[in-house]
Amino acid sequence: MTGASGGSGAGKSGQGSFFEAAPGHTGHRSRLRERFRTGGADAMPDYELLELVLFRAIRRRDTKDLSKRLIARFGSFAEVINAPESRLAEVKDVGEAVIAELKLVRAAALRLMRGEIMRQPALSSWSQVLDYCRAAMGFEAREQFRILFLDKRNRLIADEVQQEGTVDHTPVYVREVVKRALELSATAIVLVHNHPSGDPTPSRADIEMTRQIVEAAKPLGITLHDHIIVGREGHASLKGLRLI
Repeated sequence: MTGASGGSGAGKSGQGSFFEAAPGHTGHRSRLRERFRTGGADAMPDYELLELVLFRAIRRRDTKDLSKRLIARFGSFAEVINAPESRLAEVKDVGEAVIAELKLVRAAALRLMRGEIMRQPALSSWSQVLDYCRAAMGFEAREQFRILFLDKRNRLIADEVQQEGTVDHTPVYVREVVKRALELSATAIVLVHNHPSGDPTPSRADIEMTRQIVEAAKPLGITLHDHIIVGREGHASLKGLRLI
């Protein structure tokens, strides 16, 4: 992966103290850190929160301009964190260290969210399940098909991306879905896929595929709780829409 001009300098700055910075920026960084400690993230606009993230990757240069350019390019803090690495690398001054830091934040957030839904039955923490699915897949540029496998107490056994497709299609094999559920001794599943267009409205193919999985899984004692479709504009539940 190759960043734009200036990125290699950011990559080399990975040694030394977390708080190391050029003298001219030390005061600004200290003030931002103090505002975050006292007021939390809600007290800061997206570009300032992104500045804090960038401090670790870029220690000897101002990060405000880069932060604002990233927000302008992608739209929000969440969209910057979720942007593909190839698109991030197109932005001037974004090198490997910056990309790694942004992806670390995303990975940490998803790990925390997944940990929360594993602690309790999925059906009793449904809003957290939806939030996790949207965070994990809602910003993807290609369709992904994910399955949440649950035990008899509806606790999460496994969370697996089964297929990755194009911008508007992912191949799903009913037999493989059921086979994997049996391998994991799952008694229930939740299907999840994303619509990169942003509109989570289920297609006729989505509905038909879901019904085929229901028919194949039921005789084997496997319940399909729901099929969730996520996108930037929200989510759709086939069960909530009474389509299964």
